[in-house]
Amino acid sequence: MDRITRPGVVLLAVLLLFAGCSGGPIGTQTTNSPTGDGTTSSGGPQQGTEWTVTITRVIDGDTVEAQFPNGETDTLRLLGVDTPETTLSRVTPGEFEGIPDTTAGRDHLFNWGERATAYASDELENETVRIEIDPDADRRGSFGRLLVYIYVDGVNFNKQLLTNGYARMYDSSFSKREEFRTAEATAQKNRVGVWGFEGFTPTPAGTSTNENHGHALSIALIHEDAEGNDHENRNDEYVVFENTGDTSLDLSGWTVSDDAGQTYSFPDGFTLPAGEQVTLYTGSGTNTDTELYWGSDRAIWNNGGDTITVRDDTGDVLLEEAY
Repeated sequence: MDRITRPGVVLLAVLLLFAGCSGGPIGTQTTNSPTGDGTTSSGGPQQGTEWTVTITRVIDGDTVEAQFPNGETDTLRLLGVDTPETTLSRVTPGEFEGIPDTTAGRDHLFNWGERATAYASDELENETVRIEIDPDADRRGSFGRLLVYIYVDGVNFNKQLLTNGYARMYDSSFSKREEFRTAEATAQKNRVGVWGFEGFTPTPAGTSTNENHGHALSIALIHEDAEGNDHENRNDEYVVFENTGDTSLDLSGWTVSDDAGQTYSFPDGFTLPAGEQVTLYTGSGTNTDTELYWGSDRAIWNNGGDTITVRDDTGDVLLEEAY
C-alpha cells in the first residue's frame, strides 16, 4: 500500500475544508438571496431582459418563484402592483385608498389577500409564461427579487390583478404607470374586488383644489389661428386639455362647445390620466389616448376671440375660458 505523505494529508484536508464551505463540489458556487418572506432562491440571470420560465411556486398574489431554461430558480416580484398581505398582523389599510383602518377594513383586506393568492395560483402555478423587466424600473427590489411583468398567453398578468380588483397600483418608477393607474381607477369606480368594501368611496373623478369648479381639468393651450385658411387647415386649430389632478378623469359624455353652440362630445370610456394632456383637433383623424378629433368640416374657434365651455355628462358647466 502506498503511503500518503504528511504534506499530502494537509493538502487533502484543506481541499475537503473548502468543499464543505462551498456546500458542493470543488469549483462550484451557489448564490442565494433573501426573498423577503423567509425563503431563498438562487440568484437567477444577471443579464437579459425577457425569458420564458415555469412558475414553480406562488408565494402570494404578487410574488412567485420561477425556474429558468438553464435550470436556475429565482423569486419574482410583480412590477407595479401590490396585493393585500396574507398575514393579518401585516395588513395595512392605509395603503389602500378608502379602506378604513378598522377591524372590518383589515379583515376585508386579509380576505382579498388570500383571494389574490388563490387567483395567482390558479393562473400561474406550474405554467410556462413569458416574463420581462422594464428598462424604466429597477432590475431588483429591496429584497433582491427580480421585478418583472408576467405575460400569460400575451396578456399582462400584473395589469389583470388591477383590472380584477386583486391589487392596488404600487407607486414606483415604471413605464406602464398611466396604463396601470387607469386600470386601478376603473376598478375603484366600479367597486371591483378589494374596492367593493361596504362604505368605500373612491375619489370622485376630477377632484382637485384648483378653481375649475372643483375638478382638475384645465386648458393648457389654445391654438385658434391655423396657418393659411382655417377652414382648409382644420387640424392646425386645436385645444390642449390637461388633467392637473392626481387621479384619472373619466371624460365619458363630457362636452366642449364654443360661443356659437357647436359641440363636441368626448368618446365613451375616454380617460385622461393624472398629469397627462390630450389635444382636441378641429378636423378629422384617428383618436388615440393623447389626440382626439372633432370631425368638423369647418373651423370652430374664432381668431378674434371665443369662449371654450366644458360640461360634464349631466350638462353642468365645469370650465369656461374666454380668449
